[in-house]
Amino acid sequence: MSSPYPACRTRKRRPRPRPAAFEGATAPGAVAPSNGKGRGAWQPVRVSTAPSAEQYDLIIVGSGSGNSVIGPEMDGWRIAMVERGVFGGTCLNRGCIPTKMLVYPADLAEQARHGERLGVHTSFDGADWQSMVHRIFGRIDPIAEGGRNYRVGLANVDVYEGGAHFVGDRELEVLGTRIRGERVVLAAGARSFIPDVPGLVDAPFHTSDSIMRIAHRPEHLVIIGGGFIAAEFAHIFQAFGSQVTIINRSHHLLRAEDHDISSRFTELAAERFDLALGAHIEHVRRTDTGISVELTCDGGSRTIEGDVLLVAAGRRPNGDQLRVEAAGIEMHEDGAVPVDRYGRTSAPGVWALGDINGRHQLKHMANGEAKVVRHNLLHPDALREYDSRPAPHAVFSSPQIGAVGLTEEQALHRSQQTGQPYCAIIQHYGSAAYGWAMEDTTSFCKLIGDPLTRAVLGAHVIGPQASLLVQLLVQGMHLGNTADEMAVGQVWIHPALGEVVEQALLSLMDAFDAWSEADRQR
Repeated sequence: MSSPYPACRTRKRRPRPRPAAFEGATAPGAVAPSNGKGRGAWQPVRVSTAPSAEQYDLIIVGSGSGNSVIGPEMDGWRIAMVERGVFGGTCLNRGCIPTKMLVYPADLAEQARHGERLGVHTSFDGADWQSMVHRIFGRIDPIAEGGRNYRVGLANVDVYEGGAHFVGDRELEVLGTRIRGERVVLAAGARSFIPDVPGLVDAPFHTSDSIMRIAHRPEHLVIIGGGFIAAEFAHIFQAFGSQVTIINRSHHLLRAEDHDISSRFTELAAERFDLALGAHIEHVRRTDTGISVELTCDGGSRTIEGDVLLVAAGRRPNGDQLRVEAAGIEMHEDGAVPVDRYGRTSAPGVWALGDINGRHQLKHMANGEAKVVRHNLLHPDALREYDSRPAPHAVFSSPQIGAVGLTEEQALHRSQQTGQPYCAIIQHYGSAAYGWAMEDTTSFCKLIGDPLTRAVLGAHVIGPQASLLVQLLVQGMHLGNTADEMAVGQVWIHPALGEVVEQALLSLMDAFDAWSEADRQR
């Protein structure tokens, strides 16, 4: 993505202090002292390369979660921050935050359509798209600019606004200038994956980077893809009055979720959207009114016409764009830069966090990794590990989804490979008082557990407040509680929706008991 600012670098000339942390650093060719964790603790080594290369104690590529690596402990370091796009990264500018600022009014619009079944006379009378866009980015853009200006104003930070790529060991080129860091942190994120579809590059299309800033709400939005980005934008635009068609090569939407969750979501999505599933796209064409997509699917051949096309076919880590191989950094075929449990890449002195390392594409996980990297940069002999516990996530569509841990398919595969047993249960919202009061007949909580340890291995919720309900289970799982301890170790408010989780835990306990009894009789 090109920068919205003029191609420039903002630098302040100053005396270059030598931080105390560098005293006694390992000399070139010497063996670093061991940190007792299976690999010597890398210490920064000052090595001069080309005379034109600017020397830094730390280079950070990416101003999203990478921005939070910088702390007051680094005030004596000379730091370069490299950002080719809008300061603040994906989450702030074109991801988590603006999408939720659209999801919330979309939820209100969707709820207004269904008040009649409960005796409430509500209706949806339309949405002012331009007003919403102005409201959202009128709040977000000043935050991004303020973050940029703050970093530019720091005496020890140089901000480079442009694309970067490696040209050697911990050495990058940015806008024709070479910079070299004794430490380099890669936090350059990921980008929308554009599938190789005939005609697509010649047709007008949007990705999640641009769709929220379009001038007018589309009459007919066509979406290629069936993951969480597709699900959220389909909800947003359909709620505001657009016709939405989703084209997906799989027969289910959100196929990365547990199968029962994916199946239920697909069933409900079919009531709101035009679904072309099991689809193979033959050609995309530009038309006088927008685009047309020619495809074949289970129902035969179709041609779908719309005024706006959104490509939401997944995201690709940006390691390839940084040309990391020039620095001897290992990279997977998909562009991910793999790291060890401390966040280190295969090249000494180079760390990777967030989407680029391929572990998770979740902002909350990237933020946690940034904290670990900051600590490890400051304390190379007392390294901390990235969080290896199951990573929770949510899909803010309608219905909402929250999940953590193993799906039943993963538990089954593990059982087939290792013989480890599992139990799975489904608890419907209607089994709890508040869910019954809502007259909810489609939402549920699914739990997967180990009958030998009575631990919860996976939790999956689809329905209102799913992201909040699953958090109750995340806490217990991360604390190492058994299902029994989660269920009876607290008093559950009645009649609150949280009782769905309580009832699910009690049902899982019953499943454990039934498995144990059957095992004794075998």
